[in-house]
Amino acid sequence: MSRVAMVAFAGVLCAQVTGAIAADMPGLPPPEPHLLPPIDFNTGWYLRGDLGYAWGRISGAQSAPGFASSTDNSLGNGLTAGLGAGIKTQWLRTDVTVDTILPLKYQGTILAPNDTTAKISAISVLFNGYLDLGTWYGATPYIGAGAGASYLRAFDYSGPAPPFTGDTTHSQWNFTWAVMAGVGYAIGPNLMVDVGYRYIDFGDVRTAADSFGAMTFKDIAAHEVRVGLRWSFDDLAFR
Repeated sequence: MSRVAMVAFAGVLCAQVTGAIAADMPGLPPPEPHLLPPIDFNTGWYLRGDLGYAWGRISGAQSAPGFASSTDNSLGNGLTAGLGAGIKTQWLRTDVTVDTILPLKYQGTILAPNDTTAKISAISVLFNGYLDLGTWYGATPYIGAGAGASYLRAFDYSGPAPPFTGDTTHSQWNFTWAVMAGVGYAIGPNLMVDVGYRYIDFGDVRTAADSFGAMTFKDIAAHEVRVGLRWSFDDLAFR
């Protein structure tokens, strides 16, 4: 057994010496390196920007105790815009976005049609996750969901229910959630157009209160259609 081991060791040693000599001798090709296959994680950081249009939604409004609540409640439409940054893999994306909805006009009826009015705006910070569902001819459909917080502001309130005096402006932070779906279309090596729908729920918001109380707007939400760009600036590919 010891002779067999010595012969094997000598064979390995001779092969290494022969390869080294061949690499140093002119006219002889060097031995081919053993290269690892390319690894492409198809992942990287991206920036995004979005513009859209929002259709406001409200489930109702509640007046201070002892006063009639409004009926025929409605919330108007307005523009929305946002910026964000995230990271992607082949099928999963996550990002953090900051979005704003420009003031939506509230209208309700207590004594006469549309005699109760206010404006409501929101700035939202959301953490979002998306599932990309495959790519066909450059188009990648996706679904997603997000959660975070919104800074809601109710102002310019007027109506036959409290508050009657003072500044009616009130701001507050609320938990916010959203669901979305859309499609991204590649228009360049690192650039995609994103067209999507989002439903976002802000919860309740109220006016400022005077000595009689405040008006509370219930379950503020919005349906949004959005168009944006996603720019991947750090595709991590190793060769």
